Formats: sequence, structure tokens, C-alpha cells
Amino acid sequence: MERSKQGLRTIANLPKAIRQQVHFYGLAASAAGVGILALAEPTEAEIVYTPAHVTIAPNRTVGLDLNHDGTVDFTFQNRLYISGVSARRDDLKIIPEGVNEIVGHGSASDLGQGVKVGYSAAFSAGQKSMAFGTDQVGSFYCGGEWNTVQGRFLGFKFTIDGETHFGWARLSTTCQLYKVEAVLTGYAYETVAGKAITTGQTEVGAEKTRSATDPASLGMLAAGAGGLTIWRRE
Repeated sequence: MERSKQGLRTIANLPKAIRQQVHFYGLAASAAGVGILALAEPTEAEIVYTPAHVTIAPNRTVGLDLNHDGTVDFTFQNRLYISGVSARRDDLKIIPEGVNEIVGHGSASDLGQGVKVGYSAAFSAGQKSMAFGTDQVGSFYCGGEWNTVQGRFLGFKFTIDGETHFGWARLSTTCQLYKVEAVLTGYAYETVAGKAITTGQTEVGAEKTRSATDPASLGMLAAGAGGLTIWRRE
């Protein structure tokens, strides 16, 4: 106690300018300590990534269940129309279920890797065109934002138990003559409601990542074949 009092007396006897500096450093240290504690708080963020290789050929419809809960969140529809003997058209679309939305207006945006998908993204409701091919009496044409792309991304906003989550899906597409074909090569979502994800992001940290092919997720896979519900329409 005597030593503490002596220390206090010693500081009190210092010149005023030095005492002010000591006080300033004490406040700075306290502020830094609070900041470090805030940064050290554990995060609950976790990204669930599902690798895939699913071909979406003409006249095939594929339902995408991002979080493997047995409910389709988005539907890929590749529909081939034939009019008469020679006029043919193939349309690839992405259709959100319920109140879910997709980045893009009119057509689905083909995003590059590393694009932030969160509240600030340009989402809109309703089905979106991706790519198409036509044959008008032997004259072939392919078009659309997703016409012949490699490893591009869709950005998703969807709900889990009424809360908003964000995710992405990676696809490549081709168009030969008038037929469009897409291959879904993976998808992911952020488990924390309202937290953004970036396209191509498969983990928050090695210890916080869960793949849908991990043993902990085998139950979900058994129920939903990797989260994909696949069926054909003629």
C-alpha cells in the first residue's frame, strides 16, 4: 500500500505536461484494449459449400435447394420450343421460388468471382432469362447474358425460417446451333442471416467451413441428393 501511495505521489509531482501525456496514453491503452476485445469476439459465420456437376440440358428442369432443407429455393428451366417443322427455340431460365430474388433485372447477371452478394446487390424478383438459341429455317443464333460462359456466378437472396440469407451458384454454358446446355458446378450460402457472401467464397475459415459432402452433412444429402431436386419435363 505504501508503495502504491508513493507511486501516486511520484506521478502527482511530475510536470503538468508529462502528467497530461501519461493520462493520454492511459486512455489510448484503454481504448485499444476495448478494440482488441471487440475484434476477438468469436464469429458464428459459416459458409456451406456444395460441389456439384449437374447438366441442365434442353427439356430438363433442375430444382436447387441451397440449404438442404428439402425445399427448392430456385429452379433452372431449360425449355425447348418447336413451332412447325423448322422454327425452334431453346430458353434457359432461372426461377426464384416464393419471395426469393436473383441479382439482375430482366436477365440474371453473370457475375465474376469475388463479387459481394448482400443487401447492396441489385436483386429483383421473378424469373430471369439466362441464355437462348434459335433456329429459323436453318439460320442459327445464340444469345443472352449467359451465352457460352465459363465458371460464372448467380447471386441469390433467399429465406430460411423467415430470415434473409445470401448465396451463389456457379455455372458454365454452351450453345451449339440452337441448343443451350448448362453445367452447375457448385453452390454455397451463408448461414448467418443478413451476412453477405462473395461469389466463389467457400469458407470463412478452415475451422468454420462445412461442405455438404462432410460426414456431418450426410443426413441432408440422403434426404436431398446434395440439395438438388432433379426431374424431367418432356
